Parts: sequence; C-alpha cells; structure tokens
Amino acid sequence: MKFIHAADLHIDSPLHGLDAYAGAPVERLRGATRLALRALVEQALRQRVDLVVLAGDIFDGNWADFRTGLFFREQLVALTRAGIRVFIAKGNHDAESQITRQLPAVEGVHVFSARTCETVRIDALGVAVHGRSFANRAVTEDFVPDYNRPVPGLFNIGVLHTSLTGHIDHDPYAPTTVANLVASGYDYFALGHIHAREVVREADPRIVFPGNLQGRHVKETGPKGCELVTVEAGRIVATQALALETVRWHQLALDVTGETGIDTLAARCRQALAAITDDARDRLHAVRLVLSGQTPLHRLEAAQPGTIAAAVRAAAQDLAHAEVWIEQVQLALRSPLDRGAAALREDAFGEVIRLVDELAGDAAALRAFATAQLGEMKRLPAELAGESPTALDAEALGHLLADAEATVLAQLADPDATAGDA
Repeated sequence: MKFIHAADLHIDSPLHGLDAYAGAPVERLRGATRLALRALVEQALRQRVDLVVLAGDIFDGNWADFRTGLFFREQLVALTRAGIRVFIAKGNHDAESQITRQLPAVEGVHVFSARTCETVRIDALGVAVHGRSFANRAVTEDFVPDYNRPVPGLFNIGVLHTSLTGHIDHDPYAPTTVANLVASGYDYFALGHIHAREVVREADPRIVFPGNLQGRHVKETGPKGCELVTVEAGRIVATQALALETVRWHQLALDVTGETGIDTLAARCRQALAAITDDARDRLHAVRLVLSGQTPLHRLEAAQPGTIAAAVRAAAQDLAHAEVWIEQVQLALRSPLDRGAAALREDAFGEVIRLVDELAGDAAALRAFATAQLGEMKRLPAELAGESPTALDAEALGHLLADAEATVLAQLADPDATAGDA
C-alpha cells in the first residue's frame, strides 16, 4: 500500500504586493499553487498510490469565484478515476465556516466531519484513516484525546491540522503534544499547518509535517512538496519527500568585501546563483539577495542608486541552466573609510561621520532620530507595512543609516572621501 500525504495547498492564494516589484513574473507566481497540485496528481498516478491524504488548508480562504473550487474538483476526479481514494481534513483557512460556496461531492473523496473524529477503514488495503476537520477558523481545543482508537490489524493513519506545541510563525490552532499523538496508538500522523517540512518523530508513530505544496513568498524557501509513504505488512518500509513546487524561493547572503567593480561583483553573484539553482533546473527560482561587507561599491551605489541591484539582475540574466527572478536586493554594505581621521575634521564631512557614529552606538537614539525624520512619510499599503523604516529592527535601521551616510558623503563630493579605500 502506498499513500501520499500533503497539506497547505493554499490554492489560488492571492499573493498580495507582487505588483510592487517591477518585472515580477506575476502570473507565473500566482499560478504556481495550481501547477504544484497538478504535479502532485501526476506523481500519484505515476507512483500508483492507493490514497492521497490532505491535512488541511486546501484553500487560502473563501473562493473568489467557482473557478478555484472547480479546478480542485477536477484534480480530485483525475485521482478517483484512477482508483485513488482521497481523504481531507479541513484546517483553519478552509474551515467549514470559511468556505461558503459548494460544488457536488466527488465519489471516492472523504471529507472528515468537523463535529467529531471519523474513521474510514479499507480492509482491502489493510488501512484505517482517522481525522477531524475544523468547524471554524480558530480552533483552540486539542482534538487528539477524542480521536477513535486504532483498528486492530490495520495500518492506522491519523489526519490533523495542528500547530502541535506551537511554532513562532503560525497561529496556535488545535494544539496538541507529541505524547498525545503517541498515545493514540496510530502508525502514522499526517499533520498540516506548519509550512516547513518537519519529521517530528521517525516511527511508532511516524509524525510528519510535509510543509506546504508551493512556497508563496521569500519566507517559504527551499524545496516544497509532499510525503510518499510505502507500507508493507502493516509497517512503513519506505518514505520519500517529493519536491513539487514550480517556483522555488531562496534567501541568499553574500559577503562582497573587497569587490571593486560591477563586473567582478556580477561574477560572484552569478557563481552563487548557479550553486543554489543547479539541482533544480526545471523551476523558476525567486531569489532575495543580501549583500554585505566593506567595499568601494557602496560609494558607487550612493552616487548612482540602483547600480548594484542592476548588476545582480544582469548576473541572473547570464545563467544558462536555470531561470532566476531576483525578487529583491538588500544592501548591508559599508564604505572603506578611516573613520577616526574623518571624525576629526572640522567640516561637513566630519560632522556627518560624528553624527552617524553617535547614532550607531545608541539604538534608542537611532530609532528616535529615524522616527523624527520620517514623521511626514506617507503610510505604506498594508502588504508593505513591514518594509516601513519605522517597523524595522535595530540591525536594519543600522544598514539604512550606513546607506544614508554613503549617499550624503557622495553628494559632498569631497576629494578625501576615498581615503582608506582597500
């Protein structure tokens, strides 16, 4: 017996804020959740699985229109026509109270009740599947103590959308403990809700968060997909994480200390981008690049803003083996400078250095200064609120201060500004 365990499909997730990125492949990004589900169906057919278990958050919320539901139903039909049974436990995003539109049921698909745990046994396969759906978005009770007892002689799978004991980036829904899952007596617990793949427990029972099927933004990096599990004589004999995403997100940090020109910078970036994309050449790679270090390029960027980001995007264009979209270039650079000597000067140049050094040494003073200077700035849209300077942490404010210093020094056009360059 083989089964696929997936969760957190978030089909047609709206992905707010993409239009703010010039040149973003918006349609490909917004269509990625559908393509990932199609890839899951293809794998289920190719692997000849018997079951597909979906542990919640099939959708991101109520459908904008029936096209979302019809697309998902089409994939269910493709599975059931091949004799593959499908089991669904609804989560917080697709709870019964969240999805108001309805479509005819698909024979061979079981959606677990939100009122109590249900058990479906398939004696021909030697398996029993237990699960419960969310009735409402915010479920604070532990469902597991009320799950049905395991069916003797069968391989028992529990399906649950849960935060388990808590994760920093996820709301605490249907919280439970590993001890409770172990006490259930099941052989496998198919969990959902946490978007990063995690094998919580290897065996007795095997407890897995498969992660979401498709990363939707730069915080959901790396391979995304589902679990393929093979069971023989009531025991797990093989497991495999299948990567199904069509867009893979990356965060890449690169120290460019000592780089003096955009050609050598582009070469460094090209090499780094090739390394992270080489094992998945058939995907679109969305990359946020953070450049740090002390380099004369910091002054070039100050004098000609956008130069470094353009060089990075040019490097991505030169990759022959993979398609890369640079989502964002963040700079944490410093200019080569003898700060001690510069701070002793009695001109505007020295005054800027002294002010920056004073602010950099006092996080509270820096935040107060930034708040005062940006008091008249217009409020950003909700999806970009986290990018507002007033919402940044101390380290990010420090990087902004360094950038501002470089810009001012470049504008002063002092002939000694290059003193101390490496």
